[in-house]
Amino acid sequence: MAPGSTTAEALGLTLVDDTKAPAKKKTHGAVEATNGKDTNGSGRTTSKKAAEVESSTDAAATNTKKDLAPVGSISTTKNIYRSPKDKDGRYTWVDKYPEDAVDAAENAETAQYAVVVRNVKSPDSRKKLEAHSILVQSPWLKEALGHILQGYTGVACELERLEFEAPFRPFVHRWAEFRAYMKQDGGLDDRTRQHLEVLHDILQYEIGDSIRAFEDYVAKGVVTFEHLWMIFQPGAVVVSAHKGPLSAFELEETEYKESQCLGHFLRVKADCVDYSGKKFGRAQERINVVEFLGTKKITSLDAYPLAFHPDRDQLRAALVRRGRVFEGLAGHHYKQYAGTAITWDREGNEVPVQVDGRIVVDINSFNRFSPYRPRHVADWTAKDVDALAAWKRRHGAGTDGNLKLTPYHQMLARSRTRGYSLKLKKWLDFFVDEVGEITWNTHAFDKLVLPEDQKELILAFSESQLDGSDFDDVISGKGKGIICLLSGPPGVGKTLTAEAVAENLGVPLHMLSSGDLGSQPWEVESGLARILELVARWDAILLLDECDVFLEARSAHDLERHKVVSIFLRTLEYYEGILFMTTNRVGNIDAAFRSRIHVSLEYPDLTAGSRRQIWRNFLQGSAAALGADVLSEADVDELAELPLNGRQIKNVLKTSQLLAARKKSPLKRCFIDTVLSIEKRRPGGQDA
Repeated sequence: MAPGSTTAEALGLTLVDDTKAPAKKKTHGAVEATNGKDTNGSGRTTSKKAAEVESSTDAAATNTKKDLAPVGSISTTKNIYRSPKDKDGRYTWVDKYPEDAVDAAENAETAQYAVVVRNVKSPDSRKKLEAHSILVQSPWLKEALGHILQGYTGVACELERLEFEAPFRPFVHRWAEFRAYMKQDGGLDDRTRQHLEVLHDILQYEIGDSIRAFEDYVAKGVVTFEHLWMIFQPGAVVVSAHKGPLSAFELEETEYKESQCLGHFLRVKADCVDYSGKKFGRAQERINVVEFLGTKKITSLDAYPLAFHPDRDQLRAALVRRGRVFEGLAGHHYKQYAGTAITWDREGNEVPVQVDGRIVVDINSFNRFSPYRPRHVADWTAKDVDALAAWKRRHGAGTDGNLKLTPYHQMLARSRTRGYSLKLKKWLDFFVDEVGEITWNTHAFDKLVLPEDQKELILAFSESQLDGSDFDDVISGKGKGIICLLSGPPGVGKTLTAEAVAENLGVPLHMLSSGDLGSQPWEVESGLARILELVARWDAILLLDECDVFLEARSAHDLERHKVVSIFLRTLEYYEGILFMTTNRVGNIDAAFRSRIHVSLEYPDLTAGSRRQIWRNFLQGSAAALGADVLSEADVDELAELPLNGRQIKNVLKTSQLLAARKKSPLKRCFIDTVLSIEKRRPGGQDA
């Protein structure tokens, strides 16, 4: 009794067991079904009469709902069939067995052959048929192809069904290797040679024209869009100025595609070497080569194999050097940058921005704190791991515990790194070629116009902090930071003090104002916590400029500001770095904050003597640039009597130099007088 028959009989239904294969007999060389059953092409058979019974039974069951079994309760299979497309081009599923179904062509008989070729009608007027695909069944042939196609992406010759589809790209790309393998002396047995010749004859007929075209393209250095795929062999190194200067990639695959924006194009999928902030690995890039008419010079394409570059050896060496710099930037590094960097708009489109100043290269912090999406970095392939391990045995480990990159992987390194612009206060992509070393101003602290005892005190605190002084609070991790309060009128050197200390110690200076942290308590808390973590990671000095909103005494009536100040004080308790804060209103500082200040320096208004020193400091820089003294001592003494602060003196000299450059003249007193005269007429200008 068939499974589920008791339930069906109780409901008055007739069941058909269509899971058993019928006996078959040969008639006129063809296989036909017996017992009134047809083969459905999937290895199962279905009785036409049984199908009719099922259909009539289902109709009766539809009319009489009480005859239906519970959903999913009958223990057998119900077969339905896809109908031809209707007038709207859609398929439906029906009970009727397809009358045009034929026996499957691939069976035990075809399995005997070394190669099976599936043919279709050819659109080529020179051919009646052409191969749609080739099925390699010979174990001898599979072993040979394993050597010929070794390393070719997407081909696994160990498969039981090894199938290749037109236009048979692996054989076009490895045709020279195929021919060379066949010609080897004494290395092939008769069976292998016979099977190789069979496959060779098939391929010669099918792709002979493609191979001749490929050889012609290589010889002349041009290619058509139709045959563009031929020059891109998976695993080869391709070069492209994709998202930056010319870079190298390892080709994975190519694919013809179409879009409304680009039309027809060839998509080149290729890998470069990238750094995730924690490890090196592979990152995939997609480079589109848009359709073109006629032939095009290969080296003018948006991407092309490195082998076609006229100076490939020099280019390879330059890429390796840049990759070595990229590898050295792993972790976080304080650098100088001058050039174009990349940011992104709201839609994610790249936007160039000019940067000239200090930066911190730090991909890990970029991924954690920037509003932009991190780049995905995949693990190394098995081939990469073997090569890197062998390189490590000879040369040791790399930075951050990573495997040291081989010259090949350095060549594939990305042309861009990521980090933070201290001047623009933005997270950006930086081009590796534009990242340089910092030229330190070792005399900045010496030129700071402050009493010597104050300068010594500031340096003592700062240097001890960076040296890792073990002085701590009663509670571990609390009170390790150094907080310096600098107060006084504008332009007397408060900001310059922090800049000079950072320059003297060779560390980054992160400058913020209260506006950068927001006004809401939650904004201040999250923003300050993020910044303090970054500053500690970079061993930087933090300067909070004009931060009176955090320092002023709290009021019982202003609850929101009370929360902001409380959050600020609590966060500073556990800060472990150096913090400079500047204010113009020292008399109104909150009492709780006063107790947390380690050094408090009051900057008085500039005297004639201090102004004289400031003029000399700025003029010495101009004299060094011009190679001569630009003003006499009498001029300096006279200018020192003007009630200008340090920032105003700097601005006057900068504007005077621009005016002198316009006149193609060295800096002279007359240019300074012109600027001072204009400054007097400006509303709010200085009083001379």
